[in-house]
Amino acid sequence: MLSFIARRTLLAIPVLFGIMVVVFLLLRAIPGDPCTAMLGERATEAACDRFNAANGLDESVFVQLVIYIKNVLTFNLGESIRFSRPVTQLLIERLPLTTELALSALMIAVGGGVPLGILAARRHNTIVDTGTMAFANIGVSMPVFWLGLMLAYFFAVVLKGTPFALPPGGRLSAGVFPVPYYEVWGWNLTKGSFWARSNEYISNHYIFNTFITAQWSIFGDAVRHMILPAVALATIPLAIIARITRSSLLEAMSKDYIRTARAKGAKESRVVTRHALRNSLLSVVTIIGLQLGLLLGGAVLTETVFRLAGVGTALFDAITGRDYPVVQGFTVVIAAGYVVVNLFVDLSYGYLDPRIRQK
Repeated sequence: MLSFIARRTLLAIPVLFGIMVVVFLLLRAIPGDPCTAMLGERATEAACDRFNAANGLDESVFVQLVIYIKNVLTFNLGESIRFSRPVTQLLIERLPLTTELALSALMIAVGGGVPLGILAARRHNTIVDTGTMAFANIGVSMPVFWLGLMLAYFFAVVLKGTPFALPPGGRLSAGVFPVPYYEVWGWNLTKGSFWARSNEYISNHYIFNTFITAQWSIFGDAVRHMILPAVALATIPLAIIARITRSSLLEAMSKDYIRTARAKGAKESRVVTRHALRNSLLSVVTIIGLQLGLLLGGAVLTETVFRLAGVGTALFDAITGRDYPVVQGFTVVIAAGYVVVNLFVDLSYGYLDPRIRQK
């Protein structure tokens, strides 16, 4: 198992390196430059020369690439041109929200998609199957930004004043500030140290932070603010997971060992859950892993509609503002997240299918 993890980690190195190089070159191929984006189109050549020199953009593209790779290898993601702040600090502030949103959406997608897929497979060629797949097709085709606006309008405007009303945007209500767990527990952290930054990053997961510190009112407020964006973001993954679960389960239920189990008198529920479902989970787990990676990197529309300051909106603003360090740093972290997710998916194969462990 350790050798497998080591091999997969080594294989991820050229992938990450390739992503770094491609993103670096594509950013510089986009029309425009950071000086014009920051100082305006009327910026003089002398002003741009000073700006480029101050931000390390006066060197050749090759030299900038070498410096960038060297900095990444030392875990230095650079400093934002727009905000004059370390990219690492921006990640500490922005990534937790996107992580919570992606995980919440994935829980909804898996919790709804897998049962719907099982139901459709067990009721194959019935009205239940047709209705379930029609719902899945609508979910795949529905634009996230439109669904987000409709959810916000219905739950924040139509249901306003009722117990079912939900906030239309934001992460917390105005004037609500959760206390970090390390302050609640009286930890003394050296400001700026790796340990302090790590705990700051973890505490910025507001739902997790308020749960472990029993700040129940703030916890409830954070959950209520997360419901609508998570539902909007989960719609497409839920539909995809439902369709993949149905097709995989139908294929498994046509095998000889399923007919044998039925011939022995096994209950249909046991045949489906014990035999067919477990053998069809490889495809389902694969698509779940891919969807989690997509959710981490593709939440820009949801974050924009619900006014959430996460990675998606930060990347969009950085691209339009030609903030090279932010785009490069955030992309590397998202790519690393993809690699980690795929590693866990590969490891799960050995648990779900003993034959893979024997290879």
